[in-house]
Amino acid sequence: MSFAAIMLVGLLVDALFGWPAALYRRVSHPVVWLGALISALEARLNRGSVIARLLLGAATVGIVVCLAVLPALLVTVALGDGWIATLILGLLAWPLIAVRSMYDHVVAVRDPLLAGDLPAARHALSMIVGRDPSQLDTAGVSRAALESLAENTSDGIVAPLFWGGIAGLPGIVAYKAINTMDSMIGHRNDRYEHFGKCAARLDDLVNLIPARLTALVFALVSGRAGAALQVVARDARHHRSPNAGWPEAALAGGLGLRLSGPRVYGDRVAEEPYVNDGAPDPEAKSIGSGLALYVRAMFLCGAVLAGLAAL
Repeated sequence: MSFAAIMLVGLLVDALFGWPAALYRRVSHPVVWLGALISALEARLNRGSVIARLLLGAATVGIVVCLAVLPALLVTVALGDGWIATLILGLLAWPLIAVRSMYDHVVAVRDPLLAGDLPAARHALSMIVGRDPSQLDTAGVSRAALESLAENTSDGIVAPLFWGGIAGLPGIVAYKAINTMDSMIGHRNDRYEHFGKCAARLDDLVNLIPARLTALVFALVSGRAGAALQVVARDARHHRSPNAGWPEAALAGGLGLRLSGPRVYGDRVAEEPYVNDGAPDPEAKSIGSGLALYVRAMFLCGAVLAGLAAL
């Protein structure tokens, strides 16, 4: 069985249809199911001493991954080989690849910003970033939208395709379980600092290669590959995240713009360094340029999967 072919089916179906609202109303979404399981375990297990929280957090990671992967493994074995199995497994992988939703969420920021409706753009931005967008100007909203596009292309698309390409449906399900745990409990605050540490570190590990692949893909389709890779080599390692700086730096270099920098989380200001400092700040129209680059990147990902499937 070609795992690349399975991922290609999932990628194409998601690019064409996304996750329809009618389907969401009827069955919700697999990530929501994972979130409910994680929330239930966290509510029961996140207590006790520091050591207890570390151990129970690690146990939560093991439980969630096992409960998510086991059905995927059983289905894969039951279906066996052949094109029908590839099609069914690709359809099951479909909701775990966020090609269409990523595009739509960023468009929802771009369109009101181009129309001069900054409050509506800020509201749309709040759906995809963790920082407070209420005081951001046009450049700040544009910058945050492009940063989210870069980071989520890695986490939401390239990484799932990478792990699915290696291990099929169980691989993409395992990755999505880990990434969802990181987004829910992998935070550095009083509640999750210890309980979510295992989830956060494991997420860093499984995104190590995909983040760098995403940077390479962005650079290759940017039309400014040399400049993009120079920014990556210079600035990626200065990012607060061991992985997010790579696609962010490649996008900044590919577009010839300055990204990252200081940001507000609640009542705290994070003094982050700029990526591609010295380049101009993004404008509303820069989001469209970023989306065009994103579309080319998705075509390249699809072409790579098709080539691997044909081997």
